[in-house]
Amino acid sequence: MSSDPINNSQNQPPEGPKDQANKLIKVEGRVIEALPNAFFKVVLADGSEVTGFLSGKMRLNRIKILPGDKVTMEMTPYDMKKGRIVYRLK
Repeated sequence: MSSDPINNSQNQPPEGPKDQANKLIKVEGRVIEALPNAFFKVVLADGSEVTGFLSGKMRLNRIKILPGDKVTMEMTPYDMKKGRIVYRLK
């Protein structure tokens, strides 16, 4: 019985920055104010107010966001005051 170093779980490296980047929090909210440069004030379902900015795909496809729109945001656990708007709900 030989130990295979490839399948040994003890040889796993610790989580690096690329692994932590995938730990995004998806939340839904409502846009209450449009700010300059594609920034928005968004109220989340829990009542907190955050700053949201448009994702690159939404800018490229010229998707318009207006106050009152429901949006889906991706937020990092490191900064809970900013988030990326990735989807406009109907």
